[in-house]
Amino acid sequence: MNLIQRPRRLRISSGMRDLVRETELSPRDFVYPIFVVPGEHIKEEIPSMPGCYHYSVDQVADLAREIAVRGIPAVEVFGLPAYKDEIGSSAWDMTSPVQRAIAAIKEAVPQLLVIGDVCLCQYTSHGHCGELHDHYVDNDATLPHLVQTAVSQARAGADIVAPSDMMDGRIAAIRTGLDAEGFVNTSIMSYAVKYASGYYGPFRDAADSTPAFGDRRQYQMDPANVREALREASLDVQEGADIIMVKPALAYLDVVRQVYEATDRPIAVYNVSGEYAMVKAAAANGWIDEQRIVLETLTSMKRAGAKIIISYHAMDAAAWLSA
Repeated sequence: MNLIQRPRRLRISSGMRDLVRETELSPRDFVYPIFVVPGEHIKEEIPSMPGCYHYSVDQVADLAREIAVRGIPAVEVFGLPAYKDEIGSSAWDMTSPVQRAIAAIKEAVPQLLVIGDVCLCQYTSHGHCGELHDHYVDNDATLPHLVQTAVSQARAGADIVAPSDMMDGRIAAIRTGLDAEGFVNTSIMSYAVKYASGYYGPFRDAADSTPAFGDRRQYQMDPANVREALREASLDVQEGADIIMVKPALAYLDVVRQVYEATDRPIAVYNVSGEYAMVKAAAANGWIDEQRIVLETLTSMKRAGAKIIISYHAMDAAAWLSA
């Protein structure tokens, strides 16, 4: 048979496949999320997220060194506070675990980028992401609290603050607040496109942030919408966001691609806890090849347009890629 076009020629060997590969995954693409808690000498596995742990602040310096050795350039810090109240004031308390962990990481590994998660859900007594008025999250009353949180994290040493609350106008408010305090070089990674997703279940276990009533659909996005995502991303760019995030990642790669094509900002995705836990459960039962599935999944996120991939798989994936 005289075939001129034989695409299989470019798949004939591993060397050929490497030569023509369009998307390259690297440890430099990853951000590793960590959870810090009050106390000392704590490293406790999170039951719904095998391989992920709660760490006390005295443990994070060694963890940061290990992350850096794996070639991962950044870490995102989440925390459980020592106390909660109606407005989440422990979120901007400089003695809270997040602020102390940020400082400890920057002291131990100065070159490791530190991202602070800016939200109130794990700090409020009701588990919602802002100040409540009659079971309604008051958008404008919440903004000053988010600014205080972002400024406190920048003061602790965060290179990037990442508002995940989905309040309107928060990016402009935080940018103004950071600049007023002299943190003009602190970047904002906006959770601009954050869906009200069922994939967050294990995270809420890890961060003790399940709402005491209702859900977050009044402020997080409807999973059915994509034009709304483009509007949210555009607004956050206008307000001063340096990086735009889509969360979750795997079920929203179509959204990732459209946001990537609509903005000139770097795109981040969050490979969230539910996505992680499903892979870990299937692998534990011998149903899938964990390494192959994880690397394929992360590659799909980069192929869709993500420059930054926040993933609980990051430590393992970095080791596999470097082997």
